Amino acid sequence: MGMGMGMGMGRFMRYSRDDLPRAKVTKELLLRIGKYYKPYWKPISITLLAVAVGQLLSLVPTMMTKNIIDVALPQKDLGLLARFALLSFGATLVLGLMGVGESYLNTWVSKHIICDIRNSMYRHLQYMSMRFFSNTKIGEIMSRLNNDVNGIEMVFSGTILRIVRNVCALIFIAATLISMNWKLSILALFIVPLFVAPTRRVGRTRWRIAAQTQAKLAELSSIIQETLNVNGAMLVKISTREKDEYNKFSEINREISRLQIRESVAGRWFRMIIQIFTHLGPVLIYFYGGYLFIQGELTVGAIVTFVAFLHRLYGPIGELTSVHIEISRSMALFERIFEYLDLQHEITDAPKAIEMPEIEGSIEFDRVYFSYTDEQETLRDINFTIKQGEMTALVGLSGSGKTTITYLLARLYDPASGTIKIDGFDIREVKIESLRRQIGIVTQDTYIFNASIRENLLYSKADATDAEIEQACKVANIHDFIMTLPEGYDTIVGERGTKLSGGEKQRLSIARAILKNPRIIILDEATSSLDSLSERLIQDAIKPLLAGRTSIVIAHRLSTIIAADQILVMDQGQIVERGTHEQLIRYPGLYRDLYEKQFKGRAAGELG
Repeated sequence: MGMGMGMGMGRFMRYSRDDLPRAKVTKELLLRIGKYYKPYWKPISITLLAVAVGQLLSLVPTMMTKNIIDVALPQKDLGLLARFALLSFGATLVLGLMGVGESYLNTWVSKHIICDIRNSMYRHLQYMSMRFFSNTKIGEIMSRLNNDVNGIEMVFSGTILRIVRNVCALIFIAATLISMNWKLSILALFIVPLFVAPTRRVGRTRWRIAAQTQAKLAELSSIIQETLNVNGAMLVKISTREKDEYNKFSEINREISRLQIRESVAGRWFRMIIQIFTHLGPVLIYFYGGYLFIQGELTVGAIVTFVAFLHRLYGPIGELTSVHIEISRSMALFERIFEYLDLQHEITDAPKAIEMPEIEGSIEFDRVYFSYTDEQETLRDINFTIKQGEMTALVGLSGSGKTTITYLLARLYDPASGTIKIDGFDIREVKIESLRRQIGIVTQDTYIFNASIRENLLYSKADATDAEIEQACKVANIHDFIMTLPEGYDTIVGERGTKLSGGEKQRLSIARAILKNPRIIILDEATSSLDSLSERLIQDAIKPLLAGRTSIVIAHRLSTIIAADQILVMDQGQIVERGTHEQLIRYPGLYRDLYEKQFKGRAAGELG
C-alpha cells in the first residue's frame, strides 16, 4: 500500500487550493444548482413574495410621516393624527410579523438544501475508491463537507433574498420619489452613480483577501486534523515536535488574523467618502427642496420624506453594486462541491452485475497485473489457485505486493489486466456488496471506532444477538477480558481503541470477523508486533476462525504459517517461489533465507 500513497497527487492536489478564482456564472451551472432548489419552490416563492410585499409595506410609515406633517398637523386634526399614527404602527407591526415568517422560511429552505447537498456529497464519497482516500487529505475532505457546504447557505438566505429585497426597495422608493416630485428625484438620484465604481473595486479587493483567508483556514484545518487526532498527537509527542507544530500553527494563525484585519478595513477611505456623499445628498435635498417649497411646488412633509427615502436608497444601491461578487463567490463554492460530486467512482458494479450467491471459497488469480502509479508496476503476472477451505500464505519483503493481492481480492482496487475469480465468478461481474459481504479481513492496524465494544462488534453484523456476540468473543478469547471491564460490552473504547492494548484490539477484530461469518478470511500481519502472551491468545482465536474457511495469511513470523497448504513467496511484485514449507525449505531461495534469518535471530534471542 505504501507504494500507492503518492499516486495521483497531481490529480488531487488541486482539491487543497481554496484560493479559487471567481466562478463564471453559466446556464449549465445555474440549472444544476436549481435542481437542489426545485423541491422547495413553494416555500421559496412564498419567501420571495413576502420580501417584495415587505418592501412595499415598509414605505407606509414614511408616507404617514409626510401626511402627519402636511395634513394632520396643519389642520390640527387629532383624529386624523391618530389615524395616520395607527396606520404607521400597524404597518410596522405587520412588517415585523412578516419578517418572522420570512426568517423562518428562509432558514428552513437553506438548512434543507444544505442537508440534501451534504447527504449527496457524503454518499458519493462513501463509494470512492481507496486510491482517492490514500491521496486526499482528510482535512481537505472535511473542508468540502463542512466549510464549503455551509458557505452556500448564503446563496438563498443571503444573496438571492438580498437581490430581491434591494431591487424591490430601489424600484419602490424611486417610483415613490418620482411620483412626489420629479425635479427633486433627479437631484436625489444624481448621486447614485458615485457609489458604483468605488463599491465594485472595494468588493473585488475584499473578495481577493477573503479567498486568501479561506486558503489559510484550510491549511489550519489540515494541521489540526493531522496533529490532534490520536495517532498524530502520539507521533508529535514521541518526536518531541510540539514546539515546531505550535510554531507552524501560530504562523498560519497570525497570517489569518492579518488577512482578516485587511479584509475588515479594506475600503476604509472609500467608506469615509461615501459617508460624506450620504450627508451631502440630504443637504442638497434640503437646499433645493427648500427652494421648491418657497416656490410653492413642494411641502415640508415631502422634503422630510425625500430625505428619509434618500437614506434608504443608498443602502440597496451599494449592496447591488457588489452583489455580483457574492454571486460569483457562491458559484465558486458550488463548483468546488460539484468538483467532488463529479469525481468518477473507480470501483463500480458492472451494468449487468449479478448477486454473488453464498460461496464455497475457491480463488483463482489469472495473469493479474496492477500498479498504483504509472512509473512502476506493483504486481506482475500473478497466477495462483486456492481450493475451498485451504490456507495460503503470502511471504516476502515489505513492498513486495502481498497486501495488494488482498486488496484486489476484495475489489478495493481493480487489476490493470487479468482476472480474479471466486467459485468461477469473475469478481468484476458480481455486485460489490455481495462480494465483500463474504470476505473477512483482520489486519495488523485494526480500526476500532470510538464507541462501545458492542457497537464495534455489531458493525460486522447489525442484527447479531447478545448470545451471538458473546459466543464470537469467547471463541476469540476476548469475552473474559470484556467481563472484567466496569461496563462490560457497553464500555467505550476511546478514539481508535486507545483504551485497549494491541492484542485486545486484535482479538476484538477477530471476534468481529467471526460474527460476520465469511467464507474467505484474510489475515494481514495479524500477530506481528505483539508480545508472546497476546500472540498465543490470538493464535488460539485464529484457529476456529480459519476452520472450514478459505484463508489468505500474510505473516511476518514464518512460524505461524508453517502449516499452510501452500506458500507464495513474493519479490518485487512477482511470485518467485511456491510450495509447502517442507518443499520450500529444502532448496536455496528467498523463503529459506528468510526462515533461516528468523530462526537464527530467535535462537540468538533465547541464548541472550
